[in-house]
Amino acid sequence: MYDILLEHIFKYIGHPILFMKKTDYEYCCDMRGMLSFLILFLLSKKSMHGQEIAEEIGKRKGSKPSPGTIYPALKNLKKINLIEETKSGNKITYKLTSDGKKTLSIAKKKFCMIFMDIIST
Repeated sequence: MYDILLEHIFKYIGHPILFMKKTDYEYCCDMRGMLSFLILFLLSKKSMHGQEIAEEIGKRKGSKPSPGTIYPALKNLKKINLIEETKSGNKITYKLTSDGKKTLSIAKKKFCMIFMDIIST
Protein backbone atom coordinates (compact mmCIF):
# COMPACT_ATOMS: atom_id res chain seq x y z
CA MET A 1 0.00 0.00 0.00
CA TYR A 2 2.90 2.40 0.72
CA ASP A 3 4.00 2.27 -2.94
CA ILE A 4 0.47 3.09 -4.08
CA LEU A 5 0.38 6.06 -1.73
CA LEU A 6 3.72 7.34 -2.98
CA GLU A 7 2.84 7.06 -6.64
CA HIS A 8 -0.87 7.88 -6.67
CA ILE A 9 -1.74 10.28 -3.86
CA PHE A 10 -2.24 13.02 -6.40
CA LYS A 11 -2.89 12.68 -10.09
CA TYR A 12 -3.77 15.22 -12.72
CA ILE A 13 -4.70 14.74 -16.33
CA GLY A 14 -2.76 11.52 -16.63
CA HIS A 15 0.46 12.61 -14.90
CA PRO A 16 1.39 11.43 -11.41
CA ILE A 17 2.41 13.89 -8.77
CA LEU A 18 5.07 12.15 -6.74
CA PHE A 19 6.05 12.93 -3.19
CA MET A 20 9.51 12.27 -1.92
CA LYS A 21 10.32 8.63 -1.47
CA LYS A 22 12.21 7.58 1.65
CA THR A 23 15.38 6.88 -0.33
CA ASP A 24 14.90 9.08 -3.38
CA TYR A 25 14.73 12.77 -2.51
CA GLU A 26 15.01 13.98 -6.07
CA TYR A 27 11.23 13.60 -6.44
CA CYS A 28 9.25 16.28 -4.76
CA CYS A 29 5.72 17.45 -5.15
CA ASP A 30 4.82 18.57 -8.66
CA MET A 31 2.05 21.10 -8.06
CA ARG A 32 0.76 21.57 -11.61
CA GLY A 33 -2.53 20.10 -10.44
CA MET A 34 -4.13 18.04 -7.74
CA LEU A 35 -7.21 16.56 -9.33
CA SER A 36 -7.13 13.20 -7.56
CA PHE A 37 -6.50 14.83 -4.19
CA LEU A 38 -9.49 17.10 -4.71
CA ILE A 39 -11.68 14.20 -5.85
CA LEU A 40 -10.75 12.17 -2.77
CA PHE A 41 -11.41 15.18 -0.56
CA LEU A 42 -14.84 15.80 -2.10
CA LEU A 43 -15.79 12.13 -1.82
CA SER A 44 -14.80 12.19 1.86
CA LYS A 45 -17.71 14.58 2.38
CA LYS A 46 -20.31 12.48 0.54
CA SER A 47 -20.76 9.99 -2.30
CA MET A 48 -21.13 11.72 -5.67
CA HIS A 49 -21.51 11.02 -9.36
CA GLY A 50 -19.04 12.39 -11.89
CA GLN A 51 -21.08 15.45 -12.83
CA GLU A 52 -21.45 16.43 -9.16
CA ILE A 53 -17.70 16.12 -8.68
CA ALA A 54 -17.07 18.31 -11.74
CA GLU A 55 -19.54 20.93 -10.48
CA GLU A 56 -17.97 21.01 -7.01
CA ILE A 57 -14.50 21.40 -8.51
CA GLY A 58 -15.88 24.16 -10.73
CA LYS A 59 -17.19 26.02 -7.67
CA ARG A 60 -13.78 25.86 -6.03
CA LYS A 61 -11.60 26.39 -9.09
CA GLY A 62 -13.75 28.77 -11.11
CA SER A 63 -14.04 26.49 -14.12
CA LYS A 64 -15.64 23.07 -14.37
CA PRO A 65 -13.35 20.31 -15.63
CA SER A 66 -14.48 18.39 -18.70
CA PRO A 67 -15.63 14.75 -18.63
CA GLY A 68 -12.35 13.96 -20.42
CA THR A 69 -10.52 15.17 -17.31
CA ILE A 70 -12.78 13.83 -14.55
CA TYR A 71 -13.52 10.31 -15.77
CA PRO A 72 -9.94 9.20 -16.45
CA ALA A 73 -9.02 10.37 -12.94
CA LEU A 74 -11.98 8.46 -11.47
CA LYS A 75 -11.01 5.38 -13.48
CA ASN A 76 -7.46 5.53 -12.11
CA LEU A 77 -8.62 6.05 -8.52
CA LYS A 78 -10.91 3.04 -8.89
CA LYS A 79 -8.11 0.96 -10.43
CA ILE A 80 -5.86 1.55 -7.42
CA ASN A 81 -8.74 0.84 -5.01
CA LEU A 82 -9.10 4.33 -3.54
CA ILE A 83 -12.71 4.70 -4.66
CA GLU A 84 -15.52 2.32 -5.57
CA GLU A 85 -18.56 2.80 -7.73
CA THR A 86 -22.20 1.89 -7.46
CA LYS A 87 -24.27 1.77 -10.64
CA SER A 88 -27.95 2.68 -10.67
CA GLY A 89 -29.40 2.92 -14.15
CA ASN A 90 -27.22 5.32 -16.13
CA LYS A 91 -25.80 6.95 -13.01
CA ILE A 92 -22.56 5.83 -11.37
CA THR A 93 -21.96 7.05 -7.83
CA TYR A 94 -18.46 7.06 -6.37
CA LYS A 95 -17.36 6.76 -2.75
CA LEU A 96 -14.10 6.33 -0.88
CA THR A 97 -12.84 2.88 0.04
CA SER A 98 -11.05 2.30 3.34
CA ASP A 99 -7.74 2.62 1.43
CA GLY A 100 -9.03 5.86 -0.04
CA LYS A 101 -9.76 7.23 3.43
CA LYS A 102 -6.28 6.27 4.63
CA THR A 103 -4.67 7.77 1.53
CA LEU A 104 -6.58 11.02 1.92
CA SER A 105 -5.56 11.26 5.56
CA ILE A 106 -1.89 10.94 4.60
CA ALA A 107 -2.29 13.34 1.67
CA LYS A 108 -3.97 16.00 3.82
CA LYS A 109 -1.12 15.84 6.35
CA LYS A 110 1.44 16.10 3.57
CA PHE A 111 -0.48 18.98 1.99
CA CYS A 112 -0.55 20.87 5.30
CA MET A 113 3.12 20.20 5.91
CA ILE A 114 4.00 21.60 2.48
CA PHE A 115 1.63 24.58 2.36
CA MET A 116 0.88 25.69 5.93
CA ASP A 117 3.48 28.45 5.92
CA ILE A 118 2.07 29.79 2.65
CA ILE A 119 -1.39 30.00 4.19
CA SER A 120 -0.21 31.58 7.44
CA THR A 121 1.95 34.31 5.88
